[in-house]
Amino acid sequence: MKGLLKFMTCGSVDDGKSTLIGHILYDAKLIYADQEKALELDSKLGSRNGKIDYSLLLDGLMAEREQGITIDVAYRYFTTDNRSFIVADAPGHEEYTRNMAVGASFADLAVILVDASQGILVQTRRHSRICSLMGIKHYVFAVNKMDLADYSESRFREIEAEISELAQQLSLESVKVIPLSATEGDNVTSHSENMPWYTGEDLLKYLENVDVSADTGEEFYMPVQRVCRPDRTFRGFQGQIEAGEIKVGDSVRIIPGGETAAVKGILIADKEADRAFAGQPATLTLDREVDVSRGSVLTVSTELAAYRKLEVSLLWMDDSELTAGRDYLVKLGTKLVPGVLTAIHYAVDINTGEHIPADKLTKNSIARCEITLSDPIAADRFRLRKTLGELILIDRVTNMTSACGVVEEAKDKADTSEEKAAFTDGELRARGDLFEEFYYDVNSFNVFHAQTINTVYSVGEEIPVEGRSYKYPDDFDIIILRDSTAVKIRSRRIEQLVRFDEYVYDGSVPVVNGRGFAVKAENDAEIKRFIEEYRASDEKSLPDLFGKWLNFDTFRSIYISGAYI
Repeated sequence: MKGLLKFMTCGSVDDGKSTLIGHILYDAKLIYADQEKALELDSKLGSRNGKIDYSLLLDGLMAEREQGITIDVAYRYFTTDNRSFIVADAPGHEEYTRNMAVGASFADLAVILVDASQGILVQTRRHSRICSLMGIKHYVFAVNKMDLADYSESRFREIEAEISELAQQLSLESVKVIPLSATEGDNVTSHSENMPWYTGEDLLKYLENVDVSADTGEEFYMPVQRVCRPDRTFRGFQGQIEAGEIKVGDSVRIIPGGETAAVKGILIADKEADRAFAGQPATLTLDREVDVSRGSVLTVSTELAAYRKLEVSLLWMDDSELTAGRDYLVKLGTKLVPGVLTAIHYAVDINTGEHIPADKLTKNSIARCEITLSDPIAADRFRLRKTLGELILIDRVTNMTSACGVVEEAKDKADTSEEKAAFTDGELRARGDLFEEFYYDVNSFNVFHAQTINTVYSVGEEIPVEGRSYKYPDDFDIIILRDSTAVKIRSRRIEQLVRFDEYVYDGSVPVVNGRGFAVKAENDAEIKRFIEEYRASDEKSLPDLFGKWLNFDTFRSIYISGAYI
């Protein structure tokens, strides 16, 4: 049996998408007897004079049935003798283009319906372009309603030529064109006697046999979905492996940050394993403490990096207009960060693909834009690493998805070799973010941060205790939780690095954490309680823990900036 095929149907309004999938399910005996009986009864009240209306199998909402159109994406799961399928029936109306884009984001193949009496329409071109934007590589153009065109071969060849031209414009890789009638069943699940001039496969047979697998040869990478810390003895990094394989003992890099560590253990569900492969959800443990959180990426690639700016192709889906300077939450991989749309380079004409100068976008427009992020994140071009190249923009007020898109170019690479200031004393090393500058951008109304010092400080060396957004005393202690190390600063110089099990706080100087926030502790017992609570915490409880133990504005402030960095 072939592997699972995830496909979607799309096209213009009333092209017969729901009818087509309903007919496949009905003809292939993939519905229950009571569903079949209900379908026959419902059809008697429909618009086909008592004949079976196959679209009713998918159009489940009352509003859809009343209007005779699909509004929401309808998912169906079915299995034939040769293959398992998940199909998304996407709405055709322009008003619901955003719903269609959701369906396209999950599919390996798109079945795009074309009305034989109308040919290629604007919405057909829009859907084809969106499918291409979303990375779909396999297409079936189903020329539907051939019964209304008297099963004319010449009409089919005219539309076939239009499809060939469209496929060339969009550089579509794998294209199959099939003439059919969704209502009458011609070339749906069996070859049609009404079109003897067509000698190719019927639709279902083609879907059962098409090969959508791709051997990308990508190196291992796994976006971290969750840091699992059930107790102080275990720290695992959970996520789905997107490419390659990983084995116990392999060395991995953490992006952003650039640190390396060896894989100490692998869990698949709750079972230990020696290796894990692409497509598997896994929990990895590492042989040393590293700075990893949700949104980080574990990889063996030396090319993958973190970036602060992205050039993207966007499908704008919001009712309001998009203009440069607006800020959003950017969701890419498992990372969510604030970002500003700093430029609209051009809009794309749906019909011709022509680049049109634009300073704003309206709903359902496609454009090339630039986004500046508040923090560097692991990203790559969509055509190279799909998971790290697809994103959405979320409105920060309404929490609605305003746009979806793909990364065309990643810019302003973050220097991860020494991105965090570090303190050393012999073999001891601890990282700190004390010298990051925070600024408020008056153009975007956002708080950003920029790292201005990437230096390693050794015992005896002087540190910068004052910057534009921070000012520390001459004498203080630093508690660096992720490295279980305390750093003693006296007269602005590093006096000593001490492991937590040897550190005793005497209460004579202030204490800050590794990010420069004051720790609310007056004696050694309180410091030890803070450390223990941190070790017992997990991703969900950390905000409450830090709110309890830290003051964020004692030694920190935010300066005003009028330009993007």
